[in-house]
Amino acid sequence: MSKFLRTDTKLPPEQLAIRAKCFHPSGRFEEFTKEQVEQSIPERFEKIVKRYPDRIAIKEGGQAVTYAELNQRANRLAHAILDRCGERNGPVAILMEHGTSILVAIVAALKAGKIYVPLDPSYPVERLQYMFFDSQAELVVAHRETLSLARQMGSEDVAVIDVDEVAAGSRHDDVSVKITPGAFTSIFYTSGSTGQPKGVVDNHRNLLHGTLRFTNGLHICAEDRLSFTHSCSASASVRRIFPAILNGACLFPLDLKRQGIRALVDLVVSESITAFGIGRIRDFTRSFSHQSFPSLRLVSLGGEIVYRRDVELYKKIFPRDCVIGILMSSTEAGNITQFFIGRDTQLAGEIAPIGYPAEDMETMLLDDGGDPVGPGEIGEIAVTSKYLACGYWRRRQMTDERFRADPAGGEQRIYRTGDLGRIEHDGCLFHLGRKDDQIKVRGHRVEVAEIEAALLNLGYFRKAVVTLRDRGADVKSLVAYVEPEKRPAPTSSALRKALAATLPDHMIPSRFVMLDTIPLTPTEKLDRKALPEPGNARPEMDTPFIAPRTSLERDIAKILRDVLSLDQVGVHDNFLDLGGHSLAAMRVISRVTQTFRVDLSPKALFDSPTVAEMAVLIESNL
Repeated sequence: MSKFLRTDTKLPPEQLAIRAKCFHPSGRFEEFTKEQVEQSIPERFEKIVKRYPDRIAIKEGGQAVTYAELNQRANRLAHAILDRCGERNGPVAILMEHGTSILVAIVAALKAGKIYVPLDPSYPVERLQYMFFDSQAELVVAHRETLSLARQMGSEDVAVIDVDEVAAGSRHDDVSVKITPGAFTSIFYTSGSTGQPKGVVDNHRNLLHGTLRFTNGLHICAEDRLSFTHSCSASASVRRIFPAILNGACLFPLDLKRQGIRALVDLVVSESITAFGIGRIRDFTRSFSHQSFPSLRLVSLGGEIVYRRDVELYKKIFPRDCVIGILMSSTEAGNITQFFIGRDTQLAGEIAPIGYPAEDMETMLLDDGGDPVGPGEIGEIAVTSKYLACGYWRRRQMTDERFRADPAGGEQRIYRTGDLGRIEHDGCLFHLGRKDDQIKVRGHRVEVAEIEAALLNLGYFRKAVVTLRDRGADVKSLVAYVEPEKRPAPTSSALRKALAATLPDHMIPSRFVMLDTIPLTPTEKLDRKALPEPGNARPEMDTPFIAPRTSLERDIAKILRDVLSLDQVGVHDNFLDLGGHSLAAMRVISRVTQTFRVDLSPKALFDSPTVAEMAVLIESNL
């Protein structure tokens, strides 16, 4: 393998100059060293607690928790976990809503030497049960809001710990479990091509090295105030939680899906947030271009392509010294590359690069045969490092296929990401999409084979194909093409309801297109190019169409038509049945807020999901 084909390029001078602008004004940044990687997360955390006992670790709403208080609460729960499970390095499921309590539970599980398995309570029960049984978790850690759901994870005698009851306990001394850097820490479930999620398992050394990459790459320090909007069931959460609490910074949890972009804007301003991460910067910048953010030094982006127009919007509203960090990451490798954009950055094309390898990461491009391709050519992005994830939980064959030994020898392994890219001669990497049908929807990695399997399992269709389509207005949506067994086929309303029993909302298609025959090539393979556009017609629904009756209803219907790219919207049509989702809800509420001068959150649209109900809500708020 030719050396020039492997890229471990350090940041070039111009990138270093941009990154240097985003140091915290206090100048208190301390480099995270390789020696600090060779320990356990609790060991590092307890050192931070001793150093900053009275510093605020987490602030949610009006409630602040210091590092000493966080440590005591985590210790109480860790002792309760150990009393139930002993010191074996086994999995413990955490089923809790976004906020302070789940952060306490994660720290507690790690202190007890356990493998934490975060489960999102918004997922369908059947999916949660699969993850729970597949992980072989010994118990479920829950709180008041999720206790009932937790007891559905297994038999009636499934072991459940209520965090709210443990919080009143008196034993809060540090636990004394011996934890090695190689001990497992977590299992994150991602969409699986077999129709079932697969778990990615990691260890303390790897997560600490991920903290090193994030800390050193973005200059995270004890004076930072970081927003935290990622679901704890997504691996991106570890790149927010640990760089904060293992450096003495303050973390501000916010449920973006429930509270909306407006709440994030308010948080950034009112709490003087210095750094925040988000999937799509354009939703933030377009809605609130009039706002100023004087405290903000860094915006980190990941999961979506960044376009030239996004960069221009950023330049208009963020402080001159605020820097954008574009980070390519994956569950299996953590942060892979970094690219920094400053006020004077000029992009050569319409798409921003994803940059240069992060510390101790090497990138290369491979062809279909697994051989390297040269600069300027397109290939699959592969990552070489000794800090890749340990593998897939209880899937040895899959692990061996995706994580290969480095032909150069040593401790490094090679992980093939499934993403296509192009590396320039200076080592800068551009992301060109997915190699296979695995795609990202609203920040979530999705393998369409899982959605197709769910559709076929309903028993209504002979064939099913799911793809991502451009729906206009910078919106991409999942579209399902299906061959019905018989006519009439189920309505979109019925299909969404049926799929909601097994799939999370971001995996439910926005449109369903009924075809007599799925198009095939002469070689009997799927002809994706021949799949028709879904069009803008109103979906077949259980609700009959009734046209808007008042000027207010007509204005609301027009907003929904524009956002969802539909020709018609009836007054009793449900937003979700029309193909709506959380991202579309944010856009609808932004338009509603601007048009009618009312202050509503995206949750309002899910509570009042029809034109008629929204009209009543708006009138009551005028």
